Amino acid sequence: MTDPDRSDVFFLAMGSDAHLVVVGGPPALVEAARARIADLESRWSRFIDTSEVSELTQRAGEAVPVSPDTRLLVTRAVTAWWLTGGAFDPTVLGDVVRAGYDRSFEELRPASARSLLQPGCDAIEIGADTVRLAPATGFDPGGIGKGLAADLVVAELLDAGAEGACVNLGGDVRVAGRSPDGGGWLVGVADPWSGEETASVSLADGAVATSSVLRRRWRQGGEARHHLIDPRTGAPSSSPLVQATAVAATGWEAEVLAKAVLLNGDAHPFDILGGTGAEALAVAGDGAVLTSPGLARFTGPVPRRVRPCPSAPGA
Repeated sequence: MTDPDRSDVFFLAMGSDAHLVVVGGPPALVEAARARIADLESRWSRFIDTSEVSELTQRAGEAVPVSPDTRLLVTRAVTAWWLTGGAFDPTVLGDVVRAGYDRSFEELRPASARSLLQPGCDAIEIGADTVRLAPATGFDPGGIGKGLAADLVVAELLDAGAEGACVNLGGDVRVAGRSPDGGGWLVGVADPWSGEETASVSLADGAVATSSVLRRRWRQGGEARHHLIDPRTGAPSSSPLVQATAVAATGWEAEVLAKAVLLNGDAHPFDILGGTGAEALAVAGDGAVLTSPGLARFTGPVPRRVRPCPSAPGA
């Protein structure tokens, strides 16, 4: 039975489709949450010249005053770098730009983009109210910004009186509290080619995030490119995996672990999850579906294989 106290809204945010669901609490909560996401985007987007993230790159080498939200973002990003053994690196902005992703995705044009920025996550300095990047370093939060934004907004909704909340920012989903039907929150995992749901994750409180090399793609110099940079090579990932979905306690963790699993390849994709409490599902280019040992406690039946597009990598 659907909960009559449910409010939801669909909109665009952080370069993606967004969906908010609020159960119970004051009616104005859903619009307040939407405004909060817009505020975080204004601070965290590398495509907004006046954002705090852009200022960090523009003033690399200086201690730049930032808001508590941005300081938290940088702190989580550095933690994610350590957690994934460098598979997630918020300072690969130069590599992202050199791959051709030098503007918002809908504005991309075939071009030979250039950048002198180099990685340097280990040199980030976080002060009481400042952040300093090493000279010639750029900061790009990428997907961790969406995951962390979902975490913050869900927590703030519950603090403001909501009985339950779901924030979905481009597939980074964070849920907590009472769901509309009173049971667990169900989050679908889509087939990377057809978009049809192939698995369903049930959560009372937690997050699901998916990373894919099939979504944001373009061509540069006659070569197919995508946005998932492997920090080990500085180039778009060549992993035989095309998609990975992680289930974790928080959105920012699910986001970076999904990326790390995908980059890990199909031989031992889930080694990176050790000690995190997270579980994951991955899809290879030939359609094979791989799952971590503990994923079954969150899902129903998961197919062993999906049918890839004929032009898919590995098909």
